[in-house]
Amino acid sequence: MGMGFYSSYVMPRLVHFTCGQKPAMKQREKVIPLAHGRVLEIGIGSGLNIPFYDDHKVDHLWGIDPSTEMWAIARKNAAEHHLDAEFIESGAESIPLDNNVADCVVMTYTMCTIPQVGSALDEIRRVLKPGGKLLFCEHGEAPDKNVRLWQERMNPIWNILGGGCNLNRPIPALLEESGFRSSDLQTMYIPGWKPACFNYWGSASYG
Repeated sequence: MGMGFYSSYVMPRLVHFTCGQKPAMKQREKVIPLAHGRVLEIGIGSGLNIPFYDDHKVDHLWGIDPSTEMWAIARKNAAEHHLDAEFIESGAESIPLDNNVADCVVMTYTMCTIPQVGSALDEIRRVLKPGGKLLFCEHGEAPDKNVRLWQERMNPIWNILGGGCNLNRPIPALLEESGFRSSDLQTMYIPGWKPACFNYWGSASYG
């Protein structure tokens, strides 16, 4: 089985299954209902967040993703949940939207895979309206030394098998370096393999 087949067919379904497990879905449920107005979701994939959007609060949903393999599921989810959704094939480092158009940007378990996170956060800042919010839920660098050691050891092979996912990205530092500030950041280990299960979530604004 070549890597092309794996990356195009096996890996997207593996990610959909893994990210759709109950602990991760409970995390999504904590942040997605806060989205309102015109919403941009980074890395929408198969649309795992869609059931948690409040269709009475969300006027329009842009979903961007560089991979389109799972969009049929996402479109079906959007239709079933009465969301006005538009899907755009794009990486987060160059978002094909105008300045100041989004009331909220949503990122769940995507900051770990974006090749140039700083560039993506700069783009998110550009498309957010003044006072707009970045809603996020991510896994990343653990606070415990022993867990961090395992993250460092396993990251090279995890990165290959997980489609570019990194176990140990320092999520708060990445946000702060791009000028985002969070007043409600929360953290915890969710159930599962500890090196992949330390979560950060909350909302952030620029400035």
